[in-house]
Amino acid sequence: MTDDIPFTDQQLAKMRPQAVAKRIRRALGLSQEDFSARYHIPLRTLQEWEQGRREPDATVLAYLTVIEKEPLMAARALAAE
Repeated sequence: MTDDIPFTDQQLAKMRPQAVAKRIRRALGLSQEDFSARYHIPLRTLQEWEQGRREPDATVLAYLTVIEKEPLMAARALAAE
């Protein structure tokens, strides 16, 4: 018997949303400063999400999903501004 059973969709939905930003940032191998600059997210806001003082709203969660799935495309789109 193994303990590393994957989370169900319901379990994932109950996870704290601020953990999403940190997980994505770490998966991309970026510091908070680099992630903040690349994706135009205020550093203080990112820090507050990661420390659990604030939670990203539904729009931000959608944006973070885009970053997670297409990080280069999101960065290119923002760099073109």
